[in-house]
Amino acid sequence: MFRKHILALAVLLAATVLAGAASAQTLRIGLADDPDILDPTIARTYVGRIVFAAFCDKLVDITPDLKIVPQLATEWHYEDDNKTLVMKLRQGVTFHDGTPMDAASVKYSLLRHLTMPGSTRKAELGPLKSVEIVDDHTVKLMLDKPFAPLLAQLTDRAGMIVSPKAAEAEGDKFGEHPVCAGPFKFVERVAQDRMVFDRFADYWNKDAIHFDRVIFLPIPDSTVRLANLQAGQLDMIERMAATDLDAAKKDSRLKVATITSLAYEDLATNINNGEQSKNPFGQDKRLRQALDLSIDREALNQVVFNGEFAPGNQWDPPSSPWYVKSMPIQPRDITKAKALLAATGMPHPSATLIVENTPEQQRAAQVIQAMAGEAGFDLKIQAVELAAQLNAEVKGDYQLVLGNWSGRVDPDGNLYNFVGCKAPPAFNITHYCNPDVDAELDAARTAVDPEERMAHYEKIAAHILDDRPLIYLWHPQWLFAMSNKLAGYVPYPDGLIRPQGMRLQ
Repeated sequence: MFRKHILALAVLLAATVLAGAASAQTLRIGLADDPDILDPTIARTYVGRIVFAAFCDKLVDITPDLKIVPQLATEWHYEDDNKTLVMKLRQGVTFHDGTPMDAASVKYSLLRHLTMPGSTRKAELGPLKSVEIVDDHTVKLMLDKPFAPLLAQLTDRAGMIVSPKAAEAEGDKFGEHPVCAGPFKFVERVAQDRMVFDRFADYWNKDAIHFDRVIFLPIPDSTVRLANLQAGQLDMIERMAATDLDAAKKDSRLKVATITSLAYEDLATNINNGEQSKNPFGQDKRLRQALDLSIDREALNQVVFNGEFAPGNQWDPPSSPWYVKSMPIQPRDITKAKALLAATGMPHPSATLIVENTPEQQRAAQVIQAMAGEAGFDLKIQAVELAAQLNAEVKGDYQLVLGNWSGRVDPDGNLYNFVGCKAPPAFNITHYCNPDVDAELDAARTAVDPEERMAHYEKIAAHILDDRPLIYLWHPQWLFAMSNKLAGYVPYPDGLIRPQGMRLQ
């Protein structure tokens, strides 16, 4: 309780400091986490994507029903047997520093994604080898081979265009003073406290923007986040706890928006990432298979999420056309789990499970711990801040970790970076590498026909669901609560908060 009081006090103090700005022209959004760096080339977190949506436009975007639509690019077509993507760019667009957003800046940004040390976008752009400037408002993206997920990748950070002038001037500090071409421009960031953005007067779509300022306030405790919304210190919160959904619906001052997400939650095992991979879970897939068999996904959903989420066992939910229906969720089987453990000669294996220190994540970990315990597992839970969890994942300083991915429109975006041999270690934290999986991933990327791609994903699923580097557990619903004075918000399956069209009445 002491921690909750401190968090509430901190948010109320921040609100007091910002009282002058917090008017009808200011949108205050409570976030479940504090993002990592605000540089689209190296950023990793889902919550960072929410913040990017306010200030960093992309070449293309999606609709709520997942169609790809123009943003900084107005039209496009493929040439050369799908190995060249030609994009026409929106004219009259400027970055927050007043420089023009043109073909040269698009080339600069895409090559930055490809070549910058530490880039987490490189693998997302696949076989992109060069960018050719046709004229000031036309570019050609030249590929080594066809790449089916390319447009979908450009709807996210891989398609964000930054100011070359600012990026060159700031160097590796660009994330501390980011400059893009979105509706709001960066003002300040106070770690673990707030991020402030002011309206960009020269935004190309300025008529859709009705706020002078957006303030993001990270509040990890979901109960405190909701309390601040109810107290009028926030206008909107993301990722409301499922257990708070009924209370929010009954509060006449609030309204709720929900949508099925593209995201998934998984239990990752350190297989080959440093010294900590040399544990029984990392070295013997039978332990991972037994752990999977010990978990009742539907019971987990009911106990922790009030039945609001969707149990899953793959990188796409069972409702997705990309779900491999021939490999459904297996029922819990304690007897089989114990038999697998006995076969390994380790009937009571022990491991530490790292989990983010949010209430829902910790509750989920505790339920998993109890279920696994019935099969003979001894799981110890270590709760840490999100930044510490991400750091441990990259360094391989973990045995098991409960993590999540916010999801992408194309299945490649939910899969390649996490199980591919050539994927960035910041994403493939297990360091899983299976040449057969790699071959199928590459084949799926070059296949244009959906049925042909699906055949490759079926082969991938056969390997992943046997090796289990990641044990997929559930697909969340995005749960948003907001003041009933806030109008114009439209939920999207990617969970991002797009400010266009939003206003306080």
